[in-house]
Parts: sequence; C-alpha cells; structure tokens
Amino acid sequence: MRTFSRFLMALAVALTFALAPPVQADAAKGRAADEAALRKLVADQTEAWNRSDAAAWSKDFAPDAAFINIVGTVFNGRPEIEKRHAFVFNTAFKGSRSEVTVTRVLFVDNAVAVVDSEHVVTGYAGLPPGVQPTEPGVLKTRMRFVLKKTGKTWQIVAGQNTDVKPAPAPAPAKETPAGK
Repeated sequence: MRTFSRFLMALAVALTFALAPPVQADAAKGRAADEAALRKLVADQTEAWNRSDAAAWSKDFAPDAAFINIVGTVFNGRPEIEKRHAFVFNTAFKGSRSEVTVTRVLFVDNAVAVVDSEHVVTGYAGLPPGVQPTEPGVLKTRMRFVLKKTGKTWQIVAGQNTDVKPAPAPAPAKETPAGK
C-alpha cells in the first residue's frame, strides 16, 4: 500500500512538472498578445489625435474613468473626457500632430496594466494657460494610463498627462574680483 501511495505521489509530481512548460508558454503568449493590444490601443489613440477625432481618442476609456490633463484638471467619465478633447481639438490643439512612444508596459496582474508613453506634439494653434513649449514649437508630455482587462478588452480606468517643462536657462557666470 505504501509503495502504491508513493508511486501515485511521484506520478503526480512528475505530471505537474511535465505540464508546467506549456502552461508557462501559454502565459507568455497571452502576455505578449496583451502587450500588443495595449500598444495598438495607444497607436489607435495617436491616430485619432492626428485626425482631431475626440470620440475615437476617448473610446477606450472606461465609462467611469478619470483623466487628469496637463494643467491638473480632472475629468470624470468617458463623456466628459471626450467633450474636453473635442474642445481642445477645435481650439489650442487644432491641427496639431502627435508622435507617441510607449516607454513601459507593466502588468500588475493578468487584468491590470500600467502604460507609460512620451508624446511629442507639434503644429498646435496655442497652449493652455500655464503650459509652455518644451522647446520652440514642440510640446512634450508624459502620459500614464492604468488599464483593466474585462474579457478580451482593455479599458483605460485612469490617466494622467504631464507636460515636460523646458530646460532651465543656464545660470549667469559669477564674476570674480580682479587679481583673485
């Protein structure tokens, strides 16, 4: 009886290890597919910005999402986020172009991810009060999205856009007294 129990235990352990590599491989494939989906979401959003399409830019926000813009204003819910972007696409950012680079995708778990990106915006008509170009004619920002996966769909539940300040002017050289 003891020999049979040991045999069953050894068989269970062997099967566990034998099945582990495919499970890990499937998890890696799933993670790669999720990362590709997140990068596509950001690319689609960039294309929507470049078309000044507020509905398409906002479509991946959850209905109850929160978004903090570059001047610190909080917008709650997809309708408010879309309305604000429709406004900026018709005013300060009318005709602007954005180039976006995803700099990090961090999976908190299988259904929550953080995506960081850098944005380079040019061709804008003006900038909101308090925002200055990072360099002449260029506004750089850093965006952070927190996304949640429901079923096979990723939605932005929180976002924050922060403008990159221009480099400070160099300090004037200090004069030293003559002879020292």
